[in-house]
Amino acid sequence: MIYLDNAATSHPKPKSVYKAVCEALYRGGSAGRGGYKEAIIASSVMYECREKIAQLFNIPSPDRIAFTKNTTEAINMALKGILKGEGLVISHMEHNSVYRPSMKYYREGNEVLIANADKFGYLDFESLEESILSTTKLVCINHVSNVCGSVNDIRRACKIAHKKGAITMVDAAQSAGIIPIDVIKDEIDILVFPGHKGLLGPVGTGGIYIKEGIEFDTIMEGGTGSESESAYMPELMPDRLEYGTQNVVGIAGLLEGVKYILENGEKISGHERELTKKLLENLSVIPNVHIVGNPSTENRVGVVSVYFSHKDVVEVANALADEGICTRAGLHCAVLAHEALGTLKSGTLRFSVGFSNTKEEIDEVSWKLQKILTS
Repeated sequence: MIYLDNAATSHPKPKSVYKAVCEALYRGGSAGRGGYKEAIIASSVMYECREKIAQLFNIPSPDRIAFTKNTTEAINMALKGILKGEGLVISHMEHNSVYRPSMKYYREGNEVLIANADKFGYLDFESLEESILSTTKLVCINHVSNVCGSVNDIRRACKIAHKKGAITMVDAAQSAGIIPIDVIKDEIDILVFPGHKGLLGPVGTGGIYIKEGIEFDTIMEGGTGSESESAYMPELMPDRLEYGTQNVVGIAGLLEGVKYILENGEKISGHERELTKKLLENLSVIPNVHIVGNPSTENRVGVVSVYFSHKDVVEVANALADEGICTRAGLHCAVLAHEALGTLKSGTLRFSVGFSNTKEEIDEVSWKLQKILTS
């Protein structure tokens, strides 16, 4: 198998991730749910994971990080916990995990404006500034497109938002663990991220960072293991957002994934850039293949989408799957992005590289794709 669907979920994981998951599953114990050894270890694993994530993103306090089951849950926590009738600005490159709750908010009679993006998937900063009104409370910025891999200048976007008095939220679904993120230098108020993609953790993991001083409500309530005498959710983080029994098994794996990134991040990034360059070069010389977005490696990650002159993208993806090559075809849960890129009608076939892929695999995939297109 040649796996090129890392934008959906990274695979394979580092061996240490699998080991940690198995050990946590066999060990048992729920964090904050007992004073016995196994429960104490579970709490320790969760806190260490917070510490490592804080180190990776330069987050001042690990306690400002709450674990979620994915980025979508984190996004909903932020949008629904912060907005109470005020204005929201999103971009034309957003994933449906931002677009759908935003449209529900709009349907309820609230102000939602969408900043434009260009044909390569990059945010139009003039449009962003024009979209932020005096009534805008929150600006949500897509860091990296899950369709075409375009990397937006989040620092510039956050500066614009702050200049106009808005809170900033960065969707790091495709950038966390792949591109350096510094919540202080980048002026990020809220960061949402998955554990199962660039951070190399298991599915069912993710998180949200909320800057100290930002007021937010809960969107779900339940047991926390703390302040059990209260009828209300605790005010302190992360307990305020971590309702119910936490996924300690998944978080144990996520901890090892983050450790791996902290130790090998620069090496992985360099390797993926080389793979992306080779993939773009190979695709550019295959007849009837149209690369979506930036055709160079500048300001992009290893998420490469294409469509074809005379072939359906799903048909080609299925043919590649028959050859043992894993890709993804369709709209990738990002209808707004496809509107901006001009691919809403065709959809795209997406290749997304990972740290375990090789140049030989890229050549093999390119050769088999060309063979399929000429058959």
